[in-house]
Amino acid sequence: MAASAALAVVEPYSSGLGGGGFWLLHRARDGLELMVDGRERAPLAARRGMYLDARGEPVPGASIDGALAAAIPGLPAALAHIAARYGRLPLTRSLAPAIRLAREGFPVDARYRRFARFRLAALRASPEAARIFLKDGEVPPEGWRLRQPALAATLERLARVGRDGFYAGPVAERLVAGVRAAGGIWTLEDLAAYRVAEREPLRGTWQGVRLTSAAPPSSGGVLLVEMLHMLERFDWDRLDAATRAHVLVEIMRRAYRDRARWLGDPDHVAMPLARLLSRAYAARLARGIRLDRATPSAALGPPPGTAAPGGTHTTHLSILDAEGNRVAATLTINYPFGSGFVPPGTGVLLNDEMDDFALKPGVPNVYGLIGAEANAIAPGRRPLSSMSPTFLDDGRRLAILGTPGGSRIITMVLHAILGFAEGADARGLVARARFHHQYLPDEVQHEPGAFTPAVAARLRALGHRLREVEPYGNMQAVVWDRRAGTVEAASDPRGIGAARVVAVPRRHVPAR
Repeated sequence: MAASAALAVVEPYSSGLGGGGFWLLHRARDGLELMVDGRERAPLAARRGMYLDARGEPVPGASIDGALAAAIPGLPAALAHIAARYGRLPLTRSLAPAIRLAREGFPVDARYRRFARFRLAALRASPEAARIFLKDGEVPPEGWRLRQPALAATLERLARVGRDGFYAGPVAERLVAGVRAAGGIWTLEDLAAYRVAEREPLRGTWQGVRLTSAAPPSSGGVLLVEMLHMLERFDWDRLDAATRAHVLVEIMRRAYRDRARWLGDPDHVAMPLARLLSRAYAARLARGIRLDRATPSAALGPPPGTAAPGGTHTTHLSILDAEGNRVAATLTINYPFGSGFVPPGTGVLLNDEMDDFALKPGVPNVYGLIGAEANAIAPGRRPLSSMSPTFLDDGRRLAILGTPGGSRIITMVLHAILGFAEGADARGLVARARFHHQYLPDEVQHEPGAFTPAVAARLRALGHRLREVEPYGNMQAVVWDRRAGTVEAASDPRGIGAARVVAVPRRHVPAR
């Protein structure tokens, strides 16, 4: 709770009280595993077509910028829920570091400045956001101290009162008044009705590695299990590097098509999960993969109900304690700096998660993902997510990991699973080269150096279109080797995170 709240203060471009997240928990004493779903929800006045113009086309920026783009936050409720049900410390203690950081401030760095420059127009459009996050309406210089006294006061009320410190009373009233004055549709009923959900995680296996990952409304666990099941149909250890890359692209393509077609909020949408997670279904998909040519995405057909036709936001933390309890948590406000809107008197920067819905069948969101009926806007519905906090366990070693990265999160975790099965250590997991395919657009996005020139040439010869992108993601991993009695942690070299292992007296180290 302390880490989640502190990140919500010092990474306003990635997470915050105005956003949400998923917390994957494992309790050592009884083996309990669950996912706490603090995903944002659409306001009760939300409606299909609310971001479309008179011609039925998306209004540029309407689902990304400003108060109308914000869904009801879930992070404050999740903090209170986890602390009350599973925590050992009161919120007053767990939130104290975040309150101090908000009140006393911290120096902004180059990463903050880059995202603030990227979202400058949205921040300027909200007087309160501009006052807090900019200096005289401009991107502040590196080292400028960001102080957030109103956010500190909101955190203090949450710590003192609990859930109702945010979702009822004066904070809730200010949130609703600010949103509605700026053209949004929130009501006090929206905040009062918000509830955290507990979900059973999804599980799968690959070459002796047991996967535990996020359940819907995350698409992560479903796609990871589906892709691993497809991989089982190939003699992976005998494939050369180019063929391995080709097969991975093809299984990504097919899994992301199913994401667009079937997945949504489990409380509102019936999804064929038993079929999607079955080995028989994966075998049928894998039979369509040819090793001598790429499958054009168009050949798979558009998802029903649709017209034919990167990310560095979000944050992640991985924690293992001396008793073997563990948490993988991915938190977000969606686009960098979310909607760019702060309701006056709250200090809360709001998300723009409404863009994660399918605004119109076949029309991509800001991350290029398309969707259909299963992820359409509806009152109280949670938008589909790619956040994928994950545990890996091969019987000897345990990994706790996850990453930000928008639509690419799931494939980054897939690369980490393959690395873990090969014996990679924590540093190897987070530094592993990455490439990605998401069905549409029909292209392989890859980091510089992800492919050798020979592999790239072979992929092009097979019919793949390659597009080099900037290095992406910010994976955080902890690896515990039970047999050796060692723990190592690593933070992605692409980001600014930090990893630390703290020694404890030997008598506290858990047994197998």
